[in-house]
Amino acid sequence: MANIVETIKTDLKAAIENDKLVLPTLPEVALQVRDIAESEDSAIADLVKVISNDTALSARIIRVCNSPLFRGSRAIENLNMAVSRLGMAYTSNLAMGLAMEQMFQATSDMVDKRLRTTWQTSTEVAGICHVLAQHYTRLKADQATLAGLVHLIGVLPILRYVEDQDIQISSIMLDNVIDELHPGIGSLILRKWDFPKELQNVPLEYANFQRHVPSADYADLVMVANLQLIAGTDHPWNEIDWTKISAFDRLGLDPNIDMSEEEDLNAQMEAAMALLQ
Repeated sequence: MANIVETIKTDLKAAIENDKLVLPTLPEVALQVRDIAESEDSAIADLVKVISNDTALSARIIRVCNSPLFRGSRAIENLNMAVSRLGMAYTSNLAMGLAMEQMFQATSDMVDKRLRTTWQTSTEVAGICHVLAQHYTRLKADQATLAGLVHLIGVLPILRYVEDQDIQISSIMLDNVIDELHPGIGSLILRKWDFPKELQNVPLEYANFQRHVPSADYADLVMVANLQLIAGTDHPWNEIDWTKISAFDRLGLDPNIDMSEEEDLNAQMEAAMALLQ
């Protein structure tokens, strides 16, 4: 079985080096949304027109807008009102992120379960990132949410490869392959998608607990969000001395305090995680 692991790693690394790794492409609606958001001539009506073609996406954006995180004095009843309240930048990043969910599906039960679990983790991390960005940094909450949603994007080609090759492998050994290869592949995908450089770096850096940078960035947010998510579990990261992780200092957080015990903050994090489901 160990030979299978090394074969998978060798094949994937060779595909990357020879530029033959099949990388996922952004869903069409995500590409259209980004084009509109980046165009100086675009208006809210243009964004509404594109998103309204996807009924499920439209409904989720309206639900997000009516969540405790954004709720205003009046309920949002349609997409135009939702985009007006959230703004074009936030709406476009949210729509791009939510549209990616369709990529996390497969035909084989084992791979499909893995992909759905990966997406679940991504949405929960994204929700925590949103709240941390708002409370502890000057970083953009919409970019923080997107950073959380894409930090595990490198898992996709690995699981696609396992499915396409019909490889039978234990969960533990698959974890070994994913842990080693997904950060580099994830960064490669985000470069291909022309994501901002500060997000391209996130898959590579969010688990680098020795990293030192001048100020808090999106990798810091994703790192701390992941740690918050696994706090109190038997995850190996709980064996690390969190007081030595400088990301907490840059965010102005005490690593010894369980944020889930802060009632207001925990309520907001739970709301943020739920709205992306």
